Formats: sequence, structure tokens, C-alpha cells
Amino acid sequence: MVIQPEIKHLVGEIHATPLQTVMEFAGAGSLALFWLHSQGGSSRTILEAVDRYAALSTVDLLGTQPRRFVVANTARTMADHAYQRGLRLSAGNAPVVGIGCTATIASDYVKRGKHGCHVCVMERTRYTQYAITLDKGARDRAEEEALISRIVLQGLGRACGLEPALTLNLRNTESLKTSSGAHRDPLDSLLADEVETVTIHPGGDISTDQQMAGLAIISGSFDPLHEGHLQLARAAGAHLHRSVVFELPVLNADKGTIGHTEICRRVGQFRRPWHLVLTRQPLFAEKAVCFRDSVFVIGYDTAIRLLHARYYEGDETKTNAALAAIRAAGCHFLVAGRRWQGRFCTLTDLSIPTGFSDLFEELPEANFRLDTSSSDVRKRIDPNNTSMPDAA
Repeated sequence: MVIQPEIKHLVGEIHATPLQTVMEFAGAGSLALFWLHSQGGSSRTILEAVDRYAALSTVDLLGTQPRRFVVANTARTMADHAYQRGLRLSAGNAPVVGIGCTATIASDYVKRGKHGCHVCVMERTRYTQYAITLDKGARDRAEEEALISRIVLQGLGRACGLEPALTLNLRNTESLKTSSGAHRDPLDSLLADEVETVTIHPGGDISTDQQMAGLAIISGSFDPLHEGHLQLARAAGAHLHRSVVFELPVLNADKGTIGHTEICRRVGQFRRPWHLVLTRQPLFAEKAVCFRDSVFVIGYDTAIRLLHARYYEGDETKTNAALAAIRAAGCHFLVAGRRWQGRFCTLTDLSIPTGFSDLFEELPEANFRLDTSSSDVRKRIDPNNTSMPDAA
């Protein structure tokens, strides 16, 4: 296929920018993907692209059966999904844009409705929508596909900070309508304290303030996530007979606030089947409110910090109040032994305040022992790393 010079030029410019994208197509527009792949560098730009040609595939993405598929709201939902997926796949390496295109074009039978498309380009702080109704019968299928794909490519180019002006060859009765609006990245909403939690689902979808209870929670900074975390999750799930969820607090009592880029990097480490919940709660008494009737799975070293007076201003009354709040939320702790100061320490080595021993249960050494921590992994990667020990 001959690719016109103006398209070649724009594709080259797009690949020269750091932006990465996830693209969702339904009905048409995927010729833009071919153009992007026609030049070297597409692996820097394209994170993922899905062509949802069966109606059920689009319904599966949307989570509901729309009255009409080719409408602005469908394109926006597709683009939002693509953006969320991109946050996970980019691993914080580059800015992300999600693109949703829903269209209907000429086929091997006469369609009753109009031909046209809705395209949405979702960025971190805004979205832009493009819509056009085509003169039915004025073009063949290939020509309609090429026109819609040009709209997609032009929208991507503008998100890259370029000023593309691809030739669309519209008829006098046709016009490309453009609109835009504000978009709030869910991670930014969490960092701004506008939402309490952000849940990253195994497939990459993101939800905010989802009610979660009755779980096994493994909290940590996951810098990096390593096999010890995963083995602990499996052992805890089997011991407790509960679903296991990882929790990453973006505010940490020892390490301060994690930024957007770093959050994306850590999120990118998690794969199926694990759920990851991001919170703003650095202390377990606060976490208990988010995860009622749950069990916090912690290592011996974290249990020491949980009970350390410095987190309670040296006030034993405040320590007891925090533990009482955890109990009131129906939560308790499963403690895994850890190598500590030259020996393997377990729950029996802890000094638990009087009246609170029922909040602590031991994960038997026979079920789990792996003397590895994220700080150990970091030191192997960078011997000069002096970061605080991990919480999990």
C-alpha cells in the first residue's frame, strides 16, 4: 500500500515524541495503526491496540449494552479505558494518551443508518472529541476507512503537541466537529485527596472509592515488587482462605509522598491475577477504615514498627487507641517471621501491649519463609541505595 508523504511525515513526528498510546477501535479507524507501524519507532509509541469488531467485544469493554454504538459517549468511554490501560502499561516511562474510535462505514450490504465516526483522545488533564457524519454513498469503504483513520492520526498528533493538518477532502455538506473538556487522571485525584482509594484491576481498568472488605491485605511500597511478596500472598491466601489484595499507600509514614510517575512505575509491576489498591493511609488504624473485617498480612519488621512508640508521639495511650480502632473495624494481623538482627524472629518475639494479643496471628514458618526484602533487592541493584526498609 502506498502511504502518502504527509502521513509518513506525521508518523515520523509522532514517533519522535515521548508520548505513548493505547488505542481502541470499533468499526473503523485502524488503518491509522497500520500507518504508525509502517515506520520504525512504533514500539516507542504504541503500547497496545485493540480492534473490537464483534459487538459483544465492545459491550464487554463498556460493561453495558448501549442504545447506539457510534456516539460520543461510547468513544469517550473507550478512550478512558485506553488511558487507564496505558497508565499501567507505560510503567511511568512516558506520558500516556488513550484513543477511542467508534465508527460505521460502507459494507457489503446497505446500512440503514448514517455513516460516520466519533473519536476521543484522552490525555491526563483533558479530552478532545472529533465527530463527523459522512455523505452516504459518496465514498467506497476503503475511502471512508482512510478518512476516519486520518482523523484518528491527526488527533494523536495534536496530543503529541504537533500541529498536523492532514488533508481530509471533506465535501461541502460535511464538517468535522471538535469539542474538548477537562479530564481528571484517577491518580491525580488520589494525590489531591479527592478520592480515598484507587483500585487497579488485573486487566488494567481503574476504579475509585470501591468498597472493599473481608480481604487479606498486603501493604508495602513494592520498590520493587519481588518474589517474596508473591509467595507471601499465596501463603496468606491459603492460610486465611481469603482473597489477597496488595495495597500501596501513596503517603508513607517514613518515605513521604510518591509522585505520579513513580506510582505508574510501581503499578506496572503487577500482573494477573493480583489486584492493587492505592490509598492515602500510611497507618494501619487508617487502613482499617478502608478495609473493614480484613486481615493485614505483615512481616515481623513491620509489626515492630506498628508497635513502635515513635509513630504515636511516644504515648502508650495513643498506641492502644490505634490498636483499639483496628479491632473496632474488625481487622487483625497475620504476622510472617523475618530474619531480624541476625536471627529469624516470629510473633513470639514481639512485645504486644496488654489486651491486644488477640489482634495478632502467626503465619507458620513452614507455610512461608523467604529472607528477601525490597531493600535487599535494591542494594543488589544499587549498593549505594540507602532507602528505608519496606513495610511489607
